[in-house]
Amino acid sequence: MNTRPCFHLAIPVDDIGRAREFYGGVLGLSEGRSDTLWVDWNFYGHQVVTHQTEGGSPGPAGHNPVDEHQVPVPHFGCVLSHEDFHDLAGRMRAAGAEFVIEPYQRFEGEPGEQWTMFFLDPAGNALEFKAFADESQIFAK
Repeated sequence: MNTRPCFHLAIPVDDIGRAREFYGGVLGLSEGRSDTLWVDWNFYGHQVVTHQTEGGSPGPAGHNPVDEHQVPVPHFGCVLSHEDFHDLAGRMRAAGAEFVIEPYQRFEGEPGEQWTMFFLDPAGNALEFKAFADESQIFAK
């Protein structure tokens, strides 16, 4: 089994300019190859491609109750260090972002202890970011 920590994800957006402002400006991701209707992003070492499509993202298809929150489905995101997680939360607040789920701590003192937050990009794609107290416990039960 290949355990190389890299994925590729293509997501629809309705305005490639707004995608550039959000993914490059607010999230601070570096831009890779691009064309008039798509941009490759270095998403914390992974490749995310924003593709402008007519209508953009349909947004979340639904929600699932988790810890008394409504988690948007589908969503994607990344596991960050504690420092990067809290820096990103601060940048999102400074940009005036509305959180779907405000940053909060889960499983305190238990296996899998983590911080998590959810927000939407300008096209309505749901993103989740996490930071684990101990990254070796990402899959701990």
